[in-house]
Amino acid sequence: MSPCWRARLHMSRGAMAVLAWKLPRSRLPVGASALCVVVLCWLYIFPVYRLPNEKEIVQGVLQQGTAWRRNETAARLFRKQMEDCCDPAHLFAMTKMNSPMGKSMWYDGEFLYSFTIDNSTYSLFPQATPFQLPLKKCAVVGNGGILKKSGCGRQIDEANFVMRCNLPPLSSEYTKDVGTKSHLVTANPSIIRQRFQNLLWSRKTFVDNMKIYNHSYIYMPAFSMKTGTEPSLRVYYTLSDVGANQTVLFANPNFLRSIGKFWKTRGIHAKRLSTGLFLVSAALGLCEEVTIYGFWPFSVNMHEQPISHHYYDNVLPFSGFHAMPEEFLQLWYLHKIGTLRMQLDPCEDTSLQPTA
Repeated sequence: MSPCWRARLHMSRGAMAVLAWKLPRSRLPVGASALCVVVLCWLYIFPVYRLPNEKEIVQGVLQQGTAWRRNETAARLFRKQMEDCCDPAHLFAMTKMNSPMGKSMWYDGEFLYSFTIDNSTYSLFPQATPFQLPLKKCAVVGNGGILKKSGCGRQIDEANFVMRCNLPPLSSEYTKDVGTKSHLVTANPSIIRQRFQNLLWSRKTFVDNMKIYNHSYIYMPAFSMKTGTEPSLRVYYTLSDVGANQTVLFANPNFLRSIGKFWKTRGIHAKRLSTGLFLVSAALGLCEEVTIYGFWPFSVNMHEQPISHHYYDNVLPFSGFHAMPEEFLQLWYLHKIGTLRMQLDPCEDTSLQPTA
């Protein structure tokens, strides 16, 4: 090698050393580089699934139509899946049988908190799930705006067991569309906080509001989040103190956790499942036949006319908490294979006008 070339090489190495000193190292570790390659190849072979938007889903439903035929085999198979994963017949509610005194349990909505069933809490539980199982024909009534002017009230009331979500209004202006019967209605602690001030100031308004649900069970997730325990217990004591017709049942956190895992394996990755999907899941394990109403999380109806979010108001939910379109697609699939019936068309011949 000539002296000139050696000098040039020496200068080049020197320049590279200066550059290396001035610029931070950016080379990934070998393991990270390999992982990046694997991820890129995976995405190339298996592209990320894109959830259809609202318009695409509605158009898909319209094209497929809502014709339905019950598939007893499919219904029985799904009921068996519910039994195997979640055992709703025994774990739907906290009972003296599945939640003995002294048992330590984890809140299903939190990772850091557990609770131990003491004597005062144990005394609030029924001996066993208080239903005559299996239930025959069940109606699970969501609160979607598609129920407005549906004329489904009579059909809903023909069910042997009616489940409703989140203390919905059932006053006379709505009964033609949503019916009057209730056997079980959910009440999230957040509703007790927002509408009834956690029952800290007055209980009369709450007691009066509960009368419309007749002899229903009030189903509360008292042990999902630590902040929900006290309001739920207040509901129990309030109704008990006044001798109300309603009976409080507390959701078993192990059941709620199992339902969440079940749907996660089927592609629903939300912070939390909606109350409606929890109820439908339970109904599919407890009932021989299930029809669901008001499960339509879209801004237009089957005639592509605008509708309100709920049949009683247009208050939108917090974004990013539930995965409503994903839930709808799962329920729509169960409808198409005959496991359950999803009522989307009007039940009676009513005049459907655009609703703000």
